[in-house]
Formats: sequence, C-alpha cells, structure tokens
Amino acid sequence: MTIPFKNVPQNLRVPLFYAELDNSRANTGAGTQRALIIGQVTSGGTAVANTPQISQGATEAKAVGGQGSMLALMTAAYRVGDPFGEVWYLPLADGGSSVAATGALAFTAPATATGVLSLYIAGTLVSLIVTASQTIAQLATALAAAINANADLPVTAAVDGTVASKVNITAKNKGLAGNDIDLRLNYRGAPGGEVMPAGLTTTITAMAGGLVNPDLTAGLANLLDKEFDFIAFPYTDTASLDAMKSFLSSTTGRWSWSKQLYGGAYGASRGTLGTLTTFGTARNDEHMSIMGFNDSPTPNWIWAANIAGAVAVSARADAALPLQTLVLAAVLPPPLQSRFALTDRNVLLWDGISTFTVAADGTVAIENLITTYQLNSFGQPDNSYLQVETLLTLQFVLRELKTDITSKFSRVKLAANGTRFAPGSAIVTPNTIKASQIAKYQDLEYRGYVQKSDEFAKALIVEQNATNPSRVDILYPGVLINQLRILALLFQFRNS
Repeated sequence: MTIPFKNVPQNLRVPLFYAELDNSRANTGAGTQRALIIGQVTSGGTAVANTPQISQGATEAKAVGGQGSMLALMTAAYRVGDPFGEVWYLPLADGGSSVAATGALAFTAPATATGVLSLYIAGTLVSLIVTASQTIAQLATALAAAINANADLPVTAAVDGTVASKVNITAKNKGLAGNDIDLRLNYRGAPGGEVMPAGLTTTITAMAGGLVNPDLTAGLANLLDKEFDFIAFPYTDTASLDAMKSFLSSTTGRWSWSKQLYGGAYGASRGTLGTLTTFGTARNDEHMSIMGFNDSPTPNWIWAANIAGAVAVSARADAALPLQTLVLAAVLPPPLQSRFALTDRNVLLWDGISTFTVAADGTVAIENLITTYQLNSFGQPDNSYLQVETLLTLQFVLRELKTDITSKFSRVKLAANGTRFAPGSAIVTPNTIKASQIAKYQDLEYRGYVQKSDEFAKALIVEQNATNPSRVDILYPGVLINQLRILALLFQFRNS
C-alpha cells in the first residue's frame, strides 16, 4: 500500500466505491482569541465569585457584576475598544478582610448666585444646580442624592452624621483599587463651561483607605485550560501582579511548553514620574504591560480594560501590526500641566512603563505599549521581550506551527533520512518535516509575520532524537517581522 489510508481496510472485497476523508492538507482554521476581564462584583450582582462566565454585553455586565461594580465598569470600557470579540468575566468578591476606600466633599460657603457644580467621580460627571437660597447643609443633601441617582457610579454617598454640610463618599467595592477613584471639580474648566458658582466654596478629601485586594488564587485556577489572549487586569499591588506573573509564566504557566495557552495581561498605574519609574523598575514580566499616567480622572482599572479592548481588535486583525496610535476612547486625559513630556516618556519606556499621547482635541492614544520585562536571569539588560507586539507575534506563529504540524503529521510513521519508501506512503523523515517547515515559514513571511526565509532555511535544524527514535527535534531560527516605530530624518537643506 502506498496511499496512506487510515480507515479503509485492505481486506475489503465488497464492491464498489468507498471514500475516506483526509483533512491533513486542508486546515486553515484559526482559534477564537478570547478576552478576559478580571473585576470585583457587588452583592447586587448575579455572578458566582471565582467562576468564569461568558459576557453577553456591557448592559448584561451590570446584572452580573452589579451596577457600579468594577466588573461592570471595566466591561463597558473594554467594549468601547472591542464591541465584537468574545469576552469572559472572572468575577471576584471583595476580600474578607478588605476595607472600602472613602472620600468626601464638604461645602464651606454657600453660593451667592445660581450656577452648576460639576463634580467628576471616576471620570463621570455629576452635575448639581445650586442657588443662592440653599444652605450648605441643603447642598450636601442634594449632592448626595445626585450621586446616588446614578447607580452606575462606583461609589455611594451619604451626608455625614456629624457635619451636615459634608458628603461622605464610599467605594462600592472594597480593596486597594477604590483608592484610584478620582474626585474633582470642573475638569473641563471654563472652556468646557464648567466653573464654580459664585461664592460657593468646597473642600474635597481624596479617596483613600482602601485595603486588601481579593486573592486571585481560586479564580485563576478555575480558568483551567481555556485560552484567554487579552486579560484586563485591574490591580497594581505586588501580590496581585506576582500572581498574574506566575499564571502566565514562560516556565510553569500558560506560556510553558506543557500548556501552550499563551495570553498577555494589560494594566495601568497612576503616579508621578518618580513613582512610576520606581514601580516599573521593580517589575520584570514579559507577559504584563502597565500603562503609566498621572492625574487622569479615569481609574487605572478602566484604563486597563480599555487598553485590552483596543489591543484585542488590532491583534485579531494582525498580530504583528504596531499598536501605536490606537485610540483609548474610554479614558479622560490628564490636564495639560500633568501630562508627561517627551523626555519623561522616554524615561518611562526605559523603566518598563508604557506611554500614551494626547491629541489637541483630548483624544488619548497608545504611544508605545511595552512589557515590564527588562532584565535577564543574570540581572543584565535584556530587550528581547520589550515590545508587546513581539509576544503577540510569537503567540500567533506558535499556534500556526502547532496547527500545521498536528494537521499534517498526526498519524505518520517516522523513518531516518535516506530511507526508500513508496511515494504517497504515510511515512516522513526529518528532511520531509524540514521541507514542510521551510514552506510554512515562507507562507508566514508572505503574510507579514516573519522575515529572512533564506537565512531561516539555512539555519533550520530538524533531526531525529538520538535516544528516542520516535521523536523529532527542531531548532527553529525564526526572525520576527519588525514594527516601524521611529523615522529619523536629517534635513540637510540648501539656501540656493
């Protein structure tokens, strides 16, 4: 027999026609690239803590996580960037020892004329019409009612039991993440029609005091072997980041040889240049990307979700395409005076922190999305995993190779190079596999994921294992495609 039938028997005598299907050369399929939103839920949500479930949209997320929950708000921000892709939740309950962050707004003098108080809570505007006839206690009561009227806010409000002119604001979810809920007045300023009513004075106490994020161990374990390529990660404390680092690890986690599930996590951190450089240099994880920002009204976990959504749309279309200039439409930019200058952003990019730009109209866009990986195992500088696109391209190519090899060689016999066998037999040699890998590499090159196929063909090694004759070992010297990031021009002009 030379035709490699796998099912039609050789001892068949009953006439006439029999057909067996062989799809080993027909597979051009691609898997679904899922996203995962990790976020806390409230007691009003229907989610079962630590149990992943598929998302059916931002509106449904309010029921699953509870209105104003971290999960619901992150889902809304994610869907701004990715309205179409498959998304799952990993709902987390507040930790048993967690404490909710609190803040306050106190009225210290009443208005002398009618106007509008423009209070931003986590980047969402709460407008309150004030008049000269209202006392500061009445203003506090009205503001608390206005805040509570918007159930999608991540906070609740109540007039202070001792100081009637003070509104206490409490995060709906307990933990450290609540400390990043920003409170500010008149974010858009006079050009945006937001000015303090005449005579009215207030004092804002920033959100603080949130303690202890949920433990991630059970939730991450419950993800089992389902693939999640884009993970919106809300936490920046060391314990949580270390848990995600272990989860995605190249040696024991999802990027390991034994799991091959892959994926990357996207987060954000608020701070000054000094704070962010200190934070960034303390991390070293090729599968985590952290966007640095200062003074944005938007919480860091909303940034994380919006970034993950933008990356997901781009990477599904082309894993190697640069992520620079992708718009982050769900976040508000820092005021002009709080934005990082070019030199500051360059410093951040050397310290493991990603950067963004702000257009004249206030549009926020990714400038350079990098991982926090900076040092090799000897503590020496290492830029091999610097760019997020490198990991996205590696993930794509490895899956393409796995699909190609498992389709073509799932049931074949292995012979040494030089063995004579009939054409069409279900037999391969290392050289057969080598030729197939060269052809696949040329296909990947043509599609724009790798380059230098001539050099690849010369350096590729495919050999039968010396101690296991049923195993083939491959040294795969792939050269990934690059991204155009910098174009430097020397304008050597002439006057005549």
